[in-house]
Amino acid sequence: METVSYTALKKLAKQCTEGKKRLAVIGDCATQQFATALRGESVRRGFQLDILDADYNQMEAQLLDPHSEVYAFKPDYILLFASYEKLKLRFYDTAPAARAGFASAETERFTSLWQAIAANSKAKVLMFDFPEFEDSVFGSYALRTPVSLGFQVRKLNLLLSETIASDYPYVYPIALSAVQTALGREAFFQDRTWYLAKMAVCTDALPAVASRILDTVIALSGRVKKCVVVDLDNTLWGGVIGDDGIDGIQLGELGDGPAFAALQHWLLELKRRGILLAVCSKNNDDTAREPFEKHPEMVLRLDDFAAFVANWENKAQNIQQIQKTLNIGMDSFVFLDDNPFERNLVREMLPDVTVPELPEDPAEVPAYLESLHLFEAVSFSEEDAARTAQYQAEASRTAAQAKFQSYDEYLKALDMKGEILPFDSFHFPRIAQLTQRSNQFNLRTQRYSESDVAAMAHDPDYFTRYMTLADRFGEHGLISVVICKKIADDTLFIDTWLMSCRVLRRGVEECLFDAIVKMTADAGFRYLRAEYLPTAKNKMVEHFYETMGMQPEGGGTYILDCRKYQNHTHSITIL
Repeated sequence: METVSYTALKKLAKQCTEGKKRLAVIGDCATQQFATALRGESVRRGFQLDILDADYNQMEAQLLDPHSEVYAFKPDYILLFASYEKLKLRFYDTAPAARAGFASAETERFTSLWQAIAANSKAKVLMFDFPEFEDSVFGSYALRTPVSLGFQVRKLNLLLSETIASDYPYVYPIALSAVQTALGREAFFQDRTWYLAKMAVCTDALPAVASRILDTVIALSGRVKKCVVVDLDNTLWGGVIGDDGIDGIQLGELGDGPAFAALQHWLLELKRRGILLAVCSKNNDDTAREPFEKHPEMVLRLDDFAAFVANWENKAQNIQQIQKTLNIGMDSFVFLDDNPFERNLVREMLPDVTVPELPEDPAEVPAYLESLHLFEAVSFSEEDAARTAQYQAEASRTAAQAKFQSYDEYLKALDMKGEILPFDSFHFPRIAQLTQRSNQFNLRTQRYSESDVAAMAHDPDYFTRYMTLADRFGEHGLISVVICKKIADDTLFIDTWLMSCRVLRRGVEECLFDAIVKMTADAGFRYLRAEYLPTAKNKMVEHFYETMGMQPEGGGTYILDCRKYQNHTHSITIL
């Protein structure tokens, strides 16, 4: 998302009222103006935050005290703003003989703070990495001597990343160094501002930093981009395939070919990360497919796309067709097209779709798109890499359905097999990811980190289940999550029920509900309670529990006497 000036954010901050989430900012530098920028950016993004700006240089005092104002604030997120300048002073205060171990000592310092937060709060931790500045003592030699500040800053960033990745799933690093690289040191940091006001980031750079924080916070809330819809002519390659032919389009080293290849490489990496790709082109279908099948310098191939629509209909209608095929929210789409007319059409007819204003020069497009940070990730699992194949298999299922006279007959022919099992450590990342991303089939829309999932898996008062599904076309992977917790000696409560919309109306809901009722009864509970909390996106499950046989109690709550329950019929074999 494009950034605006600090002055504009300061004006918007005055409009900040009740926030969707609470964020506490605490640093060893001055953070008042930064907190203002965060408030303004949260208003601009339509995701207002209640922000606590803690006192200056009180990180240990606030975070090690269970009764501090930070914990009393009950934040959803705690942002640690540890500055490079204070880090440098601590390094200079370290005895020369001990400087080779400075990064390790600092890592221990920060992990102790993370552990204190986990002991006193359920907040997710956001923490900046440390921007690198030129080592004026050793110069370039700093890169090879462990007793230099430059060496230790690089080592510290690496150690923090490795430690977070291995042991602290509730900590989310924010690449402050990337902001400095994008803006340049002079635009990012001013010595006079630091010496006079202890500001680690100058005022003009605060909007870019605030934007990166909101990228992560919004992604953690489940608002993520899931699909890039791309035009072809003059977007994925130079020229018009229908006029120029396969030998005349610009790819590889021809004309602007390197720029188009760079864009394709970036899209391919997004696909490997789990972002779906789709084609929306005004072309004859066979003509549009030809470069993917025959051009030797195409980076992307047909099997990289979850949907492919090439015809002469208007692109807004075609994107709606793609949306129905993929069954994801319209606000999950990003549309790339070189034609201003097509971009404006989609903006007007599909306002939820993100439509970047691409530069006219193809050489500027890759860097421009990267600068927008549209695809912030807060988790990654092995199933992400297989997502395109799963959607392609879904298209095959849809085509096969047309051959059957009844839907029940079709479901039986799918030969569906599932597993319903308690949470295990291998699936913690995927389970957490589903709680963060699922919006439509999600009864209470609770967001959990990997550490939350792990804690519930080991808590005897929680009863957890995930379900996987496969059929004759392929694997769906982990498609549903249920978390129940004991609320009375005879009662379990369904804290979380979510499911991938890709498997709706195939008997998964009925099959899993049967298993949950049996789990409840086998554990010695008589009653199963549940709740539906409405959101802007989950209306489709408003009456789900009633259809499963639960009795409404009013106010969105339901109850079931497990002794009176009768199983549903479905076509799924549980292994």
